[in-house]
Amino acid sequence: MKMPHNAFKQLLLAGQPQTGIWLGLTSAYTAEIAATAGFDWLLIDAEHTPNDLASLLAQLQALAPYQSHPVVRPPTGDAVLIKRYLDIGVQNLLIPMVETAEQAAELVAATRYPPQGIRGVGHVLARASRWGQAEDYLSRADDEICLMLQVESPQALANLEAIAAVDGVDGVFIGPADLSASMGHLGNANHPEVTEAISDAINKIRAAGKAAGIVTVDEQAARGYLAAGCTFVGVGIDTLLYANALRGLAERFKHE
Repeated sequence: MKMPHNAFKQLLLAGQPQTGIWLGLTSAYTAEIAATAGFDWLLIDAEHTPNDLASLLAQLQALAPYQSHPVVRPPTGDAVLIKRYLDIGVQNLLIPMVETAEQAAELVAATRYPPQGIRGVGHVLARASRWGQAEDYLSRADDEICLMLQVESPQALANLEAIAAVDGVDGVFIGPADLSASMGHLGNANHPEVTEAISDAINKIRAAGKAAGIVTVDEQAARGYLAAGCTFVGVGIDTLLYANALRGLAERFKHE
C-alpha cells in the first residue's frame, strides 16, 4: 500500500481557491452531513470547542469517504499534541496564536520526523500509516503535511514576513476576531483599522509566495477575500448555521 498524496496541499500550493466551513458541533454525524454539502474543506476546531482526540478521530473517520478535505485546528501548538494528531491521520493543520518566526520554525519541526524535525516515530501504531501498511509512509510523511499558521495580533503582524518566510510553512491565516480584539476593537472586525491591517497582511502573505487564509460569515466579504487573492477562505460555521436555522424557524411560527 502506498501513502496517498495530500490533494488539499497540492491545490493550496497551486494557488487554487478553496472554500470551506468550520465544524464546531464535535459530532461525527453532523460532520458527515457537512461532508455531503460539497465544500472543498471542513475545519474541525479543537481550539474553541470541546473536541478531544477521540472525537477528532471519529470525525476524521466519518469524513474519509468524502471529497471534502479535513483540516484540524488544535487548541495550541504543542509538539506532543501535534504528534498525536498526525498519528491519527491529520495531514492539514491550522495552528492558532503564532507570534514569531521562531515559533513557526518550532511548529514545522513538530510536524517532521528526525533529522528534519522532532516528531516521534510510532507509525506502526498509527492510523496515519494504516498501521504500517503504507510502506512509504516514513519517507513521504513530511512532504504530505500541510501546515498553516494563524496570525491574530499586532505582534504577529509585525513579524508576518519573517513567519511567512519559514521553510515548511504552507500558508498563513489571519484570525479576524482575535486580531480586532488585540487592536482594541473587540467584536468589530469591520473597523477600518482592522480591515486595513487584514488587507496589508494578505498582500504580504501572497508576496512571500504562501497561501493566504481567513474566515468570515459574510458572503460578500468572503468573495472580497477571494478576489484579493486568499485561497483558503472559511465561509461559514456549522454552529451558527444550525442555530440561525432553528431560531429563524421558531421565530416564524411565533408570529403566525
